[in-house]
Amino acid sequence: MERKRILTGDRPTGKLHLGHYVGSLQNRVRLQDDYDCFFIIADLHTLTTKPEKEHIEALPDNVRSAALDYLSVGIDPARSVIYLQSAVPEVIELSLYFQNLVTVPRLSRIPSLKEMAQGAGIEEMPFGLLGYPVLQAADILLPRAHLVPVGKDNVAHVEITREIARRFNNLYGETFPVPDVLVSEYGSLVGTDGNAKMSKSLNNAIFLSDDAKTVEKRVMSMYTDPKRVSADIPGTVEGNPVFDYHDAFNPDKAEVEDLKSRYREGKVGDVEVKQKLARSINAFLDPIRERRAKYESQSGLADEVVYEGTMRMREEARTTLNAVRKAMGMSAVWNRISRKAEDARKKREGK
Repeated sequence: MERKRILTGDRPTGKLHLGHYVGSLQNRVRLQDDYDCFFIIADLHTLTTKPEKEHIEALPDNVRSAALDYLSVGIDPARSVIYLQSAVPEVIELSLYFQNLVTVPRLSRIPSLKEMAQGAGIEEMPFGLLGYPVLQAADILLPRAHLVPVGKDNVAHVEITREIARRFNNLYGETFPVPDVLVSEYGSLVGTDGNAKMSKSLNNAIFLSDDAKTVEKRVMSMYTDPKRVSADIPGTVEGNPVFDYHDAFNPDKAEVEDLKSRYREGKVGDVEVKQKLARSINAFLDPIRERRAKYESQSGLADEVVYEGTMRMREEARTTLNAVRKAMGMSAVWNRISRKAEDARKKREGK
């Protein structure tokens, strides 16, 4: 039986962090044995909030960094396709067709778009940002994906994809699968400052490529219970970023429960809790660092992986667009014109 397909990915705006891992990367690694996986490095999506020249000039390095992060966490290019969005032009054509299947009011109801605009300091919504979920639908449906692993903040985007797929199929016949969503069990990971999800721009992230000392420094500066001014004061565990991270990255559950119990009773200091967290995160990151060092030592390897994956995706894109044009009847327009033109040429030449 033919295996089902997965599509997910990231905008290449910088290094990937622990929030990316719990939100999606761990699912990608786990699922690549059972699904045909397509992982997009979505550079076109960066233009929706970062269209300036300096951001575009940074894309080659950011794309390479994303590819290295993928390889480092265990994504295997022999089993998964890692590709560059802008090098697959069919996504633009498919997005154009999809734009006519969704309304502006429907897109305006997606709260994360306003959050993205605010985060980028954009006062008025650009057309490209409003249409972000439509381009994302084209990303998902171009390889005809059945499943989309995402964080909770992207569930609404995938629902747009599902609506577009249904609308297209109703208008033109069954062409696309209606993809399901797979949400990480941890959802979004709060930043080290405790005020927002982890983000490079907010300087509250621990990156997959951070060395051990950097991790220790970031963990020791983490936000905890502000009411707890000394170790003998009972503290709050729920909603405390340090314990959220323990739940996500400390495999010693007995130790975590002991720390929580003593924290609630005022019998353990923040320093001990954070030291054990730093140790756990570094133990988690050690094999990732080792793989990254191995791949970085092989000059051009990351670029080769992206190139080969993109060429594979181009084949899939051509297949999908041929099916889309045929279903819509768009192929008949050019076919008729070209046939008539050829007949006219032959008639003039007396053939």
